[in-house]
Amino acid sequence: MKIDHIAIWCDDLERMREFYTTYFACVANDIYRNPSKGYSSYFLSFPAGSSRIELMHRTDIDPASERRGYTKGWAHLSICVGERKDVDKLVERMRCDGHRIVGETRVTGDGYYEAVVEDVEGNIVEIIANK
Repeated sequence: MKIDHIAIWCDDLERMREFYTTYFACVANDIYRNPSKGYSSYFLSFPAGSSRIELMHRTDIDPASERRGYTKGWAHLSICVGERKDVDKLVERMRCDGHRIVGETRVTGDGYYEAVVEDVEGNIVEIIANK
């Protein structure tokens, strides 16, 4: 068994698609629209092809808490980008592009080399190196 995909409700599908395709080399499918439900979505595939992110928007979904990742439910998404140098390089690129770095690079108590950032809608993303 494996996780096929995770889904994220979004306010701005295009900005979220751009974030994940720009920084994590995801490839987006064509947008899916269902006008009768006010629903649209993208599936983003990672280069390795083993997992996906579904970005979804619907006009009747309640707004998110201002503290995404710090309320009950899903806390974060963790994306492995390769080696430690790859984590460092990506974090600096994101910092230069104005994205919020929530946690600087470090080795965690359980041995992961990681940094923590927010995507463009405030969702928490851990960027990790191969362990």
